[in-house]
Order: sequence, then structure tokens, then C-alpha cells
Amino acid sequence: MLQVSGLEHRRGGVAVLAGISLEVAQGRIACVVGERGSGKTALLDTVMGVRPATAGSVRLRGADVTALRPQERARLGMAYVPHGHRCFPQLSVLGNLLVAAEAAQQPREALDEALDVLPALRPLLNRTAGNLPVGGRQQLALARALVTRPALLLLDEPADGLQPRAASDAENALAGLRDRGVAMLVAERRPRIAARLADTSAVLTGGRLAMEPYPLAGGCLAMEPYPVAG
Repeated sequence: MLQVSGLEHRRGGVAVLAGISLEVAQGRIACVVGERGSGKTALLDTVMGVRPATAGSVRLRGADVTALRPQERARLGMAYVPHGHRCFPQLSVLGNLLVAAEAAQQPREALDEALDVLPALRPLLNRTAGNLPVGGRQQLALARALVTRPALLLLDEPADGLQPRAASDAENALAGLRDRGVAMLVAERRPRIAARLADTSAVLTGGRLAMEPYPLAGGCLAMEPYPVAG
């Protein structure tokens, strides 16, 4: 579904990402784990086209999308849920979903599909988005991406700031999307969450993939070095 090869992004002559290579298969969740400042957001931004790639390539379903703008990548099936639970705070939940569906030229049925994944939003459709709790805003941000009917979903710390119940709901929603065949690339700074979510994962530090985590009993992660392409 997603193939990233030798991806680099430079800002002011400094390499923010250096030689990133990874793949995400259909119906699989891949996590990139790293501390703040490790390059996680830069990686997702560059895969989506928000930041330009200065070297390497991004391929979606076999097509090279490296030179495409974010809107063009979205039309090909890529969606992005950035950090911060972004929405239009002055609009209702329903209004937010309609705007997203219309921008992606998706029918009203796409809203029902998103709400099937996130049923807790149904009774909140007439609520003003800015008045939702953090967990509700995160679900709305995810629903806005889902109404575009993505094949690949990029998520930046989807459980950040959520209470345990809301975080569990978010994780269950992602597991449901995986079962529907959606591929996901998730940036996460907490190894325990990555261990619960991911089919595959890798550690990002200083803009480079440096170590591969593997799950141990009790949901902990151990780290083992591995050679990285590029």
C-alpha cells in the first residue's frame, strides 16, 4: 500500500529526515516510535506532501506520489490526522463531517460509514465541535479523515491527551479500521501504545530509523538494533 524509499527532508540545510525507508501493507498498522523532536511529525508531513521531500520517494498503491500536493494525494486515497485534534470549532460535528465529505467529493453514505466506526459521535452530531471534550474532538478528527474513504491513514499520536477510556475507544476504532483493510502509519512517543496498536514498528531518532522494537510479555518493548536501508 505505502512504500517509502530513502526519504529525506531538509530545512535550512539541516537534515530533518535522513534516508527513511519503510512499507505499510493493506490492513496493517505500522508505528514509528520516537521522542518529541525525533522527526515523527516531519515524517508524516513529508509522506502526505505537507513538507517537500528533498530526496527519496513515496509510493501509494504502486504509484509515485512524491511530487504531488497533499490534495492530490488525498484524492488517491491518503488521509492525515495531525496532532492536536483539529476541526472547525465553530461548526457542529455534522457540519465538520459534511465539509470534509464535500471537499473529498464523497457521498452522504461516507458519513454513515465513518459513524459506524465511531458510533459515540452519533448523539453528538448537533453539538458545536469546539465544545466537545478532548476525546470527542479526537474522534471527530478521525471521522473527518474517514469520510474521505482512505486506503492509507496517517495518524500523529492519536491517543495523546486522552483519558484511558477515550484512548481505549481510539485504539478500538483503529483496530476496526485495520479489519476493514485500511493501512495505517502511526507516529507515537509511548512504546506501550505502539505495542498494543502495531503489527510492525520501528524507532525514529534524530530523523533516522535506528532500532526495531518487538513486544514482550506485559506490553513492554525491548529494543534491538537493526540495519536500516539508506
